[in-house]
Amino acid sequence: MAIWPDFDHVIPNWDSLLELGFSGLLERTKMYHNDKKKSGITPEQDAFYEGIEISYQAIIKLLDRYYKYALTKKHEKAKLQAKCLKNLRDGKPTSLYEALQAMYIFFIACECVDNYQTRSLGNGIDSTLLPFYLKDIESGEFTEDEEKEFIAYYLMQYSAIGNYWGHPMYMGGSNFDGSTKFNVVSNAILDLYEELKIYNPKVQIKVAENTPKEILFKVFGLLRNGVSSFVFCCEPGHIKAIMGYGATEEEAKNFEISGCYETRVRGEESSTGVAYINAAKAVEFVLNNGCDIKTGTKVGIETGDISQFENFGDFYHAFIKQWEYLIEESIKIGNSYEDSMAYVNPSNVYSATIERSLKQGVDGYSFGVKFNNSCILNCGFASAVDSIMAVKKLCFDSNITSLFELKDAIKKDWNGYERLRALALKLPNKYGNGDAETDTLATAMSDYFSNKINNRPNARGGVYKTVLHSAMQFVWQGAKTWALPDGRKAEFELSKNASPVSGMDRNGATALINSVVKLKPYNHHESFCVDVMLHPSAVEGDDGLAAMYGLLMTYLKNDGMSIQFNIFNSETLRDAQKHPENYKNLQVRVCGWNVLWNNLSNAEQEAYIIRAENIK
Repeated sequence: MAIWPDFDHVIPNWDSLLELGFSGLLERTKMYHNDKKKSGITPEQDAFYEGIEISYQAIIKLLDRYYKYALTKKHEKAKLQAKCLKNLRDGKPTSLYEALQAMYIFFIACECVDNYQTRSLGNGIDSTLLPFYLKDIESGEFTEDEEKEFIAYYLMQYSAIGNYWGHPMYMGGSNFDGSTKFNVVSNAILDLYEELKIYNPKVQIKVAENTPKEILFKVFGLLRNGVSSFVFCCEPGHIKAIMGYGATEEEAKNFEISGCYETRVRGEESSTGVAYINAAKAVEFVLNNGCDIKTGTKVGIETGDISQFENFGDFYHAFIKQWEYLIEESIKIGNSYEDSMAYVNPSNVYSATIERSLKQGVDGYSFGVKFNNSCILNCGFASAVDSIMAVKKLCFDSNITSLFELKDAIKKDWNGYERLRALALKLPNKYGNGDAETDTLATAMSDYFSNKINNRPNARGGVYKTVLHSAMQFVWQGAKTWALPDGRKAEFELSKNASPVSGMDRNGATALINSVVKLKPYNHHESFCVDVMLHPSAVEGDDGLAAMYGLLMTYLKNDGMSIQFNIFNSETLRDAQKHPENYKNLQVRVCGWNVLWNNLSNAEQEAYIIRAENIK
């Protein structure tokens, strides 16, 4: 497992910033500070308010310096820049240009002062910007082309930063009356992605049955043309997930998306990533009685020598005990430090946007919102499922081999056991293919993980949430995991997200979706994502767009949460590997973000090629 205090997924209340401005946020903080002084204030509360006031005074002084510097310039846009900086210094933004500048300055301040990244640009970037956009057009202050140019510059700022994980923003979704939130700004942003060919910021598309087809078809078109910056976040599944940890239906319907595709109650939730559990490692511990095979170090617990296992049920029970141990240790460690986060990493810039935090006089990220949650992430899920099924089929159902021989093969990284490895790899019982027996096991394992963790109290007055999302741990933890019973070689990458082992989904995208939705994605309250790889020939023309739409709607109607696509053929990827100079702009969707193909390691490239070779 991997553990660190990941408190980097904040979403400020952008409305507070845009309605009050930096100076308004400072004055509101002072007001609540004075109220607390009158009613009785603790030294910790006094320090909390003072920290915010010092931070915002510094931001305003910086804006003043920028304004005075702009006055010394004579170029074409100097007057516009000076006016913008003066307005942001003294009050709130009054135009689209000023709103974008305010959001960018807040982003930088939050990064530099709080050491937090704002993990969504706007409370729905299109909805946040729409009032400013319409006001500018109606007043005649700016033309549509100028507005689009402002947005383009804004996007390019984040692209230039070059953050590997990408800067997220979401678009669309539904109003409370059931109408769509997609609008003219949504279309402008999609047009810019086509023109600029950028892969950062990354975009979450909030999808419902009311989402206009023309919007989705435009995104599908971008995807099949190599712009893979998009993930589809399905509203019905996300709403169920959020209500599952205590939010009202109204709160859930107005949900936000943070980071890659994580759920948030708008303006009222923080969520700390506590640990990534390596489910596949639990299989390794069963075979070696709690020890790491490569080092011999006791990391798990003793579940008995495999000679004691009389049947498959004994093996599976031992796996569950090893998995449980990793979960419990992770929660224990998380609870040991989470209540101290306000002291370790106070969130002055962020807290000023959260009125509940100001009223209470407590740090906004640690204790200051309604839902102060934590999450446990699951890595290598499909690798664990396939490995357990391999043990069942090879050692118990068919007696092709014994547990002793399988353990020896794995210990030797399959060297000398090539025929047995080939049998393991070719077993039909692989997750993601619609195999009933495998899906039953996968569903049971998914239920166990979510039931074990969801809604357990954390150290901040909130609850734990589960995540079927692996980030880069499918590579990093894979490098620390020895060979597995499913035929995987030692130190190779594990399965990622809720997706199959690379190359093992052999029955097509429909079978994959049918397997995935059986896991009840909404039971993973923080996030759940499946990766789908499609061959370019499958998405050609109008029929191809219709096929992608049908796949997405099937996933949505079965309460799926997030889904993302790579559209490749193996020949292109092989050529890109041999001639990288010809593919400088080739994008790849990794886990919840995009990278350029040429920035992947050779091993990572090979994994995509293997999967592309198995597309049906």
